[in-house]
Amino acid sequence: MSSAAQSFEQSPPEPLNPALATGKVDPLSSMPWLPCILSLEVPVPRFTIGDLLMLAEGSIVESSCHHTSDVPLRVNQLLIGWTEFEVIGDRLAVRITDQA
Repeated sequence: MSSAAQSFEQSPPEPLNPALATGKVDPLSSMPWLPCILSLEVPVPRFTIGDLLMLAEGSIVESSCHHTSDVPLRVNQLLIGWTEFEVIGDRLAVRITDQA
């Protein structure tokens, strides 16, 4: 046998989740696939069904919220925080500013 094969010792496998090694288990870590509905509530006054039907790519919808106002963020209808809009390149994004 070669010396490399003789000195090989099998070590126990490391846990996939580092939290398991410390004994602290996050109950959500076992469900990363759990589907949810994320929603932002932006008030749009005087918006009609006709306006909705006329929306097309590139349409602009005026909201009653100031561009610096925080917008509520909900997951499955539960308020989890507040966000603000941010433009990144040619995309509109939200930044979480506060947790509920």
